[in-house]
Amino acid sequence: MGRFLIVLLGLFVANDVTFGQSKVEETEISDKVYFIGEDEKKYEKLVEKYKSMLFTVCNNNMDEAYEHWSTLLKDFEVFADKNNIDIKGVKLWMNVFWSRNGTIDYIVFYPKPNSKNMNYDNVKALMSKFAINYQSSVKHTTGFSHYGSAAFPIISKAVIGQEK
Repeated sequence: MGRFLIVLLGLFVANDVTFGQSKVEETEISDKVYFIGEDEKKYEKLVEKYKSMLFTVCNNNMDEAYEHWSTLLKDFEVFADKNNIDIKGVKLWMNVFWSRNGTIDYIVFYPKPNSKNMNYDNVKALMSKFAINYQSSVKHTTGFSHYGSAAFPIISKAVIGQEK
């Protein structure tokens, strides 16, 4: 009976350590990427802090802003492919918040009603990994943001022009 209790206690400790580590990873993911509506107070603070819009940062040039947005989405699509996650058919509302040096601070998103049915927690985790290393060529004196729509696969003149 004593050995049984020791083995049982060992399993509980091992289980607690394993789940404790996964909770840390979930926290790291949710700190950088979350669903629209998941944390409204945090979202409101981000909108207030990142007042400059991508369009403004691109000197009110719609083509330039669209090119940067399309490039970000295409880079995310390529990243998803490299990580063996098929996002073709995924349609999202997204708000991306960049630091002034062009790295991504936060991504807030939500699937559109006509989006592909899939586990969006996996998309959230993928976005978190993507955001850690992504570097935009756009820089500004303050953080900036863009709220837009995404539909994968990405087809745009910026992408088509690069492939020629």
